[in-house]
Amino acid sequence: QVQLVESGGGLVQAGGSLRLSCAASGRTFSSSAMGWFRQAPGKEREFVAVISWTNNTAYADSVKGRFTISRDRTKNTVYLQMNTLKPEDTAVYYCALDTTPWRTSSNRVEYDYWGQGTQVTVSS
Repeated sequence: QVQLVESGGGLVQAGGSLRLSCAASGRTFSSSAMGWFRQAPGKEREFVAVISWTNNTAYADSVKGRFTISRDRTKNTVYLQMNTLKPEDTAVYYCALDTTPWRTSSNRVEYDYWGQGTQVTVSS
């Protein structure tokens, strides 16, 4: 089993920054991609960013240029640096692990393990 624990959420004013962390423990999967998703009240969970095992990245258009995903394999941790935050970024943010080797997906159904989520609230 894999455990994913997010941290770093909070309340920030529009234009501010936050850095989310996702620490993985338990069974490890080589060649796996890690993703960040978010879910606002009344909306479906949506893709935010993904980083492949080889550190290729992809982003949703809504966050491109503002958010950066990175990973530290020595710490089994993935990060999401969020800059120039907007009120519409308010959501619960989840990290997720895709155990299929060498795949880099933005489709949430292809992710096998999820964290419990961390709340990000951006005030206007």
